[in-house]
Amino acid sequence: MNVRYRVELNQAERSELTALLSGGKHAVRKLKRAQILLAADAGVNDEDITTSVGVGGSTVYRTKRRFVEGNLEGALSEEPRPGAGRKLSGKEEALLVATACSSAPEGRARWTLDLLAGAMVKLTEHDSISRETVRRRLAENDLKPWRKDMWCVPQVDGEYVARMEDVLDLYAEAPDPKRPVVCFDESPTQLIGEVRQPIPPEPGQLERYDCEYKRNGTANLFIFLDVHQPWRKVKVTDRRAAEDFATCMRELPDVDFPEADRIRIVLDNLSTHSAGALYQAFPPCEARRVLRRLEFHYVPKHASWLNMVEIEIGVLRTQCLDRRIATKERLVSEIAAWEQQRNASGARIKWMFTTEKARAKMGRAYPNPATVSNPMKES
Repeated sequence: MNVRYRVELNQAERSELTALLSGGKHAVRKLKRAQILLAADAGVNDEDITTSVGVGGSTVYRTKRRFVEGNLEGALSEEPRPGAGRKLSGKEEALLVATACSSAPEGRARWTLDLLAGAMVKLTEHDSISRETVRRRLAENDLKPWRKDMWCVPQVDGEYVARMEDVLDLYAEAPDPKRPVVCFDESPTQLIGEVRQPIPPEPGQLERYDCEYKRNGTANLFIFLDVHQPWRKVKVTDRRAAEDFATCMRELPDVDFPEADRIRIVLDNLSTHSAGALYQAFPPCEARRVLRRLEFHYVPKHASWLNMVEIEIGVLRTQCLDRRIATKERLVSEIAAWEQQRNASGARIKWMFTTEKARAKMGRAYPNPATVSNPMKES
């Protein structure tokens, strides 16, 4: 190693390096260079500096050289790192993006990094392109062609808007015990048993359970949520037929809200969620008696997010059902305990989306009404 570079610091430089080491947040590499310069100024040889500072001999040599040939700032700062140039040109990167956004090759469900690398070799003059090069260029363009989302594209027409604003206006009403607003939905859940009993947790040891399990069938959950009061109810059934829906609807006026004159129910468009279900389950006079106290309000198609009970179902699954429950009896018991505790706590869903916000945020998607002349003005 060449040792012709002699470091001689003046008092101002020593003070600056000492202050740098004594406090503040700096890169480790910068602090090590400061230590090298101070040690070299004190007459310590290069071998001892490499040992005490914990760097290689080449680092000591480069730091001293940059100080002698330049200045203190140059010795402490980073040298530009050469690195390899980008393999793909601008046009080739555009070609990669276009390829990733096109249909996958015949016989393949989607593009992969290896498929794209192979395609680029065929489309350009490169002999090879690594999958890492492809990954980095795609990441720069926020592209992941091997992933996709499934979602419903709603048609925001007059019917959609009418149903949405009807539901939002219900949510915005002041509480009225005589005319409660209840959100309703249903959700299936699996009954899953253990093949081997889990091992309870101990200090320093997580609970352990076997990956193998056994299926014990399914159950159905009918979930009710009062929009304006801290009340919810979950009913566990074996089926989700029209007759089961009708039984739930009869319990609302007869058991849950006996003092109410009319119960407004927010629900989705499932075929069994209809007034006709009550006529399938009960005699006409009984079905009519129940329906006189019910009022159905349907959310738009592909807009289940407008049903407030969807949030409550998520809470139920997170707090109570996120585990293996083997039997219907235990499922009923666990849900009843959760329901009682949540009602007693006064928990409510705080709904923030209003008709005014819908018009402000979704105004451009609203249907454009045709201009219709006013017959009253013409007369």
